[in-house]
Amino acid sequence: MPGVAHSKFIRGTPELALATPDLPKDIVQSGATTKMNLFQAINNAMDIALGADETAVIFGEDVAFGGVFRCTIGLAEKYGKDRVFNTPLTEQGIAGFAIGLASAGHTAIAEIQFADYVFPAFDQLVNEAAKFRYRSGNQFDCGSLTVRMPCMAVGHGGHYHSQSPEAYFAHTPGLKLVVPRSPIQAKGLLLSAVRDKNPVLFMEPKILYRAAVEQVPTGDYELPIGKAEVLKEGSDVTVVGWGSQLYVLENAIQMAEQRIPGLSCELIDLRTIAPWDEETIVKSVNKTGRLVIAHEAPLTGGFASEIAATIQQKCFLRLEAPIQRVCGWDTPFPLIFEKFYVPDMVRCYEGIRRAVQY
Repeated sequence: MPGVAHSKFIRGTPELALATPDLPKDIVQSGATTKMNLFQAINNAMDIALGADETAVIFGEDVAFGGVFRCTIGLAEKYGKDRVFNTPLTEQGIAGFAIGLASAGHTAIAEIQFADYVFPAFDQLVNEAAKFRYRSGNQFDCGSLTVRMPCMAVGHGGHYHSQSPEAYFAHTPGLKLVVPRSPIQAKGLLLSAVRDKNPVLFMEPKILYRAAVEQVPTGDYELPIGKAEVLKEGSDVTVVGWGSQLYVLENAIQMAEQRIPGLSCELIDLRTIAPWDEETIVKSVNKTGRLVIAHEAPLTGGFASEIAATIQQKCFLRLEAPIQRVCGWDTPFPLIFEKFYVPDMVRCYEGIRRAVQY
């Protein structure tokens, strides 16, 4: 049963690593894989992108020696300081330079050292990159632009190294926004982002960089942007998340199915925040009649609100219970109280329980 395989797959079980249906057939049939964790998969994707496209360049704070998370390690030595290089400590400058570079015909892969640091670059991204094509009537664009940034909680980051700012950018037409959950996903989605002819913000859950390994295909492959993935099929409640929250939700589902007799949960990885896959979520909720959404970002204005509003509009007559949002609290991200802030297994379980026992 596909649902069972995918439930195990998101834990990084090596023998099931090729079970994801999105992988190209030639990649699956070749069987050539190697063990990678998430940061190694990111590195491998950028290596392939640089090798296949001589206009591609990587830049950001400290990327020449590998970056704080080592995602670019070895690339400067392999491709030279003209293609992998450090920038001054200015996020606005990084974004502005990336936009100019992409508009001149290069493939720009910019790194913001932490997603929390992206706000000085906010104006450049939402007022320049996102609108470049539209305001010129499609005469010009900066489509070959990818901005990578580590996001989400890491266990000890505090309020400047733990935020999840995806909802800010999802509000902006013209930007795409991707959050991978695993090494296989990270490589395929990053290669798609680099080659997409629209600006893409690629958010990498930093706690997953070294959390687990998968047998990642060694070849060049892409996974679709804008398409969610059903990881576990179920009949009673739809559970949606992205990034590191998927692993919390998997454990919460196991708890719920053990404690509530006969319960069957469907688990979906949204993968892409913008554009998000309405069709897959609507289809699932029309089947189950219930929806639980979890993310680390604060509750108010979080992207769960957009999903909930859309599902309420499109699935109203099929809903059996109020939509549940399990999110971070409406406070700055705390340091010593992080474990109370981030939606954990128990809070997610309670969201599922409320939905099914309404």
